[in-house]
Amino acid sequence: MKPYRVLIVDDEELARRLTREYLRSHTDIEIIAECENGLEAVEAISTLAPDLIFLDIQMPKLNGFEVLAATGRDHGVIFTTAYDQYALKAFDRHAIDYLLKPFSQQRFDEALAKARKLVAQSQGAMQALISDANQHAERLIVRDRGQTHVIAMSDIDYVEAQDDYVQIHFLGKSLLKTQSLSELEKQLDPEKFVRIHRSSIIRLQALQSIARPSKDSFQAILHCGVSLAISRAGYERLKGML
Repeated sequence: MKPYRVLIVDDEELARRLTREYLRSHTDIEIIAECENGLEAVEAISTLAPDLIFLDIQMPKLNGFEVLAATGRDHGVIFTTAYDQYALKAFDRHAIDYLLKPFSQQRFDEALAKARKLVAQSQGAMQALISDANQHAERLIVRDRGQTHVIAMSDIDYVEAQDDYVQIHFLGKSLLKTQSLSELEKQLDPEKFVRIHRSSIIRLQALQSIARPSKDSFQAILHCGVSLAISRAGYERLKGML
């Protein structure tokens, strides 16, 4: 039987050491890597595909929920955190387990036993938990050419559909993300972003003016100097927000 490949993610070295110590008595476990922040975790999950992750929530750069959203991870996760305000949501959605620091060896072993039964299964409830936590995220995670970029939502000017990708325009730069425009739209705050066309979404504060080049057409003029077509439905949505 192959050992369970485990990733430990926590910004506190003492917490990582304790998890290592608790795992020592379990001969079917192989610790494949440790990470001390969210960006490192995204890289490790993407490249190593661990069977099980012990994941802290409050960490520098990216929190635990953002790590899962960035990697699309929806199974094999045990949360380890000092913050109990996330526990009820996790248990309500049937997460594998939620270890509240400080936890004992016995409590840890119980979580690990539960994980062994579930590690090969896709946990749809965990995906629901991740989606809820990131519905109106303040940051967008984009992996491009082996690098992980964290984009503040407030820096985005507009997003365009490009076949199976979306092109995110921000701070005079752009990045491609493998995602549909409709999927991305669900992550955006509807009070700050508006879909003006089937192929484009703008941040409302990036809008400078609305032009009408002809009787039946409208264009959004953004502060960055870009002009984007507005559909009739998009115009109605936009008008209702101004």
